[in-house]
Amino acid sequence: MTASSLLAEISDVGRDPKRGGYSRHAFDAAETELRAWFAERAGRLGLGVETDRNGNIWAWWGTPGPDAVVTGSHLDSVPGGGAFDGPLGVASALDAVETLQAKGFRPAKPFAVVVFAEEEGGRFGVPCLGSRLLTGTIDADKARGLRDPDGVTFAEAAAKSGLDPQRVGRDAERLGLIGRFLELHVEQGRGLIDLGSPVAVGNTVIAHGRWRFSFQGQGNHAGATLIGDRRDPMIPAAETVLAVQKSAKATVGARATVGRLVPIPGGTNVIASTVDLWLDARVPGTDTPELVAEIAKLAEEAAGQEGCRVDVTRESYSDDVVFDDALRRDLGTWLGGPPELPTGAGHDAAILAGFVPSGMLYVRNPTGISHSPEEFSEAEDVDHGARALADVLEKLST
Repeated sequence: MTASSLLAEISDVGRDPKRGGYSRHAFDAAETELRAWFAERAGRLGLGVETDRNGNIWAWWGTPGPDAVVTGSHLDSVPGGGAFDGPLGVASALDAVETLQAKGFRPAKPFAVVVFAEEEGGRFGVPCLGSRLLTGTIDADKARGLRDPDGVTFAEAAAKSGLDPQRVGRDAERLGLIGRFLELHVEQGRGLIDLGSPVAVGNTVIAHGRWRFSFQGQGNHAGATLIGDRRDPMIPAAETVLAVQKSAKATVGARATVGRLVPIPGGTNVIASTVDLWLDARVPGTDTPELVAEIAKLAEEAAGQEGCRVDVTRESYSDDVVFDDALRRDLGTWLGGPPELPTGAGHDAAILAGFVPSGMLYVRNPTGISHSPEEFSEAEDVDHGARALADVLEKLST
């Protein structure tokens, strides 16, 4: 098998007929099918598969133990996402294990492939939820209370999938087993095609977070309510979307996005009573909260002008991450000096980096498009990345 052929095996799972691409979210039917696929594929390689108390799947090559070399990624997607974001790292890890086994290699250190739960936050709103729970960087009670768009809590979904929701949270014992963590991921942005390289080593992740803006007004009849008599929360919500773009353009290196806006009740001939929108903000350094504060102030002013109010809630935030220097240098040396790339995308490796030496490899994406059905990587590059992963895992686990 190859990484590209493994991706082909799951190419029909979770297709989204409305959005295009894939919608695979934590504990839904598609993601559950992919979990079963991973367990079966790992079992064929003789790996021992287990699910931890936070819903992350571990496939151990040999006996679990301390100072383990761990690699992997995630299987969930954003709504209408591409075929590579997440599954590429999982498929490449399985391919790498088979490659090493075929040459008769056996790791001298404990070795595991991991699949993290709810990395995208596509169902419960918090990215990297599985790795945040593992490391304790999200409060367990907060995680249990997270709700999906249908009102189902994370605790309810976890229980339905066979987990004990009262046991979710920091897992110091399991975290303590990880000696070094390495994640391979499709490139998210355009860099490698211009550098002429199929693979890069990750060096930094830009600070990023998500905030919910909830605008409250007065629901009413669209035809019977005069414009001057309205308290329409859609107006300040729309002005905030424009303010996000204006503020981000004025901040060096900023990326700020409103990708989701939900009016309630959502009728065509109804003035909304509430409008919720979600801001994704990313600024290098320590300026992300400042940018959000500026946007929040503009949102409050816009709401006040319409007789509405707005509540702003931070749902997640991570500071800038610099990956482990020694591991980064080793990866570069072992792979013959590939480029190093920063990224504005968040990853489980960035969460783990605060606790264990962590690193990333990126595989070329010729268009730079990601979180979209147009996300792409050539099969040759996919398999090159898996071979590179096998090479460095062999050295790490010797």
